[in-house]
Amino acid sequence: MALALREMETTYGRSPGGYIWLVLEPVLGITLLTFVFSLAFRAPALGSEFAPFYASGVVPFLLYTDVSIKVAASLTFSQQLLAYPSVTYMDAIFARMLVNVFSQLLVAYVVFTGILLIYDTQGAIDLLRIIQSFCMVIALSFGVGVINCFLRLRFPIWATIWAILNRPMFLISCIFFLFETVPQPYQDFLWYNPLIHVVGEMRAGFYSNYDAPYVSQLYVYGLSLGLAVIGLILLRRFHRELLER
Repeated sequence: MALALREMETTYGRSPGGYIWLVLEPVLGITLLTFVFSLAFRAPALGSEFAPFYASGVVPFLLYTDVSIKVAASLTFSQQLLAYPSVTYMDAIFARMLVNVFSQLLVAYVVFTGILLIYDTQGAIDLLRIIQSFCMVIALSFGVGVINCFLRLRFPIWATIWAILNRPMFLISCIFFLFETVPQPYQDFLWYNPLIHVVGEMRAGFYSNYDAPYVSQLYVYGLSLGLAVIGLILLRRFHRELLER
């Protein structure tokens, strides 16, 4: 709890606005996407309003990006506190994980509530699929964050490499288009991007006429679990000696 409060204070408590900017980032991003694409197209790939379509892709993507990056840096962020015997590496990881997951869920609640009040999504909301999408992206963020946490400690250059590798994800995660519209053979390769499944599940929850049959929850959870287990095993074995270098 102390680590979680420290995370809230240092991340959101020291800048003017704090959590307000956390909410404004996706709101402004969705507004800009809505404005730009409404000039070029008459309607989005699903429904008749651009904002709900892009929000269903942007919000889970921002959750993945924010949480995975924060978890990856959790041990270096709390390095001095790890010198105390009562503070373990798991405390540092889970404190940062919980704070940023709940912060992003708060953002998602505000953004989606506003969109549902303003726009017509043309169908009943499937809350279970929306919750499932959030569970998938949280698991993925944790798995990616934990394995990157070890890699950043072992290879300091990895943070820069991962930032470069991760930049195209915003363009290839079906935020701007539907997976079904991607031609072969690119569709088969794109399927292995786990964020495709997260966004597809989210849109299936918002649009009753969209089933997203390509979504594989087993693939996302299996990949997330595998990355998390490998990362935690490596951190348990090497985290102290890597932090003391």
